[in-house]
Amino acid sequence: MKRVKTSKHELKVQREALRRFERYLPTLRLKQQQLQVELRRVEAAVQVVSDDDERERQALGAWIELWSENAAPAAFLDLVEVRTGETSVAGVSLPTLETLRWRSTPPPLETTPSWLDDALIALERLLTLRFQRRVLAEQRSRLADELRRTSQRVNLFEKVKIPAAQDALRVIRIALGDQQAAEVVRAKIAKAKSVERERSA
Repeated sequence: MKRVKTSKHELKVQREALRRFERYLPTLRLKQQQLQVELRRVEAAVQVVSDDDERERQALGAWIELWSENAAPAAFLDLVEVRTGETSVAGVSLPTLETLRWRSTPPPLETTPSWLDDALIALERLLTLRFQRRVLAEQRSRLADELRRTSQRVNLFEKVKIPAAQDALRVIRIALGDQQAAEVVRAKIAKAKSVERERSA
């Protein structure tokens, strides 16, 4: 611990610092809890989307061998609109997926296989899930970064700033108490000498 000035001014400075740290710490802890809750929610959503993605890929797998019949579903599916937004959670700006619109062109009945309609539906769902997963991954990344920074601040206040201010206050109070006691002793000695001088005069 660095050397602390043992003055009344420094006592006031350290008291104010301790009050500020103790007032700010609960806000930081609340933010930390909110971030933890939101991060768990996003991670659960990522898991749901990943499970859905796996199911859709298995469904597409049923047609994958048939795609070599020159009937690529992607040729009949266009992404028309992607609209994203932002929301704020515990002061963190998070991207959101507002709108995702696809346009599918009906494949010609006489030149395309019958399974293509079902494959288009599955492909649209799969691609939609990919967009959702990308947005959720960005949310998770931002929340994790902010949670790490907030946790570091909480630790800094709990383990460094508050104990340092408390130690400084203890040292200053002891030093000021010693100074006050020394002043009382000096005053008594000076009074005793003054009384002795008066007697001998």
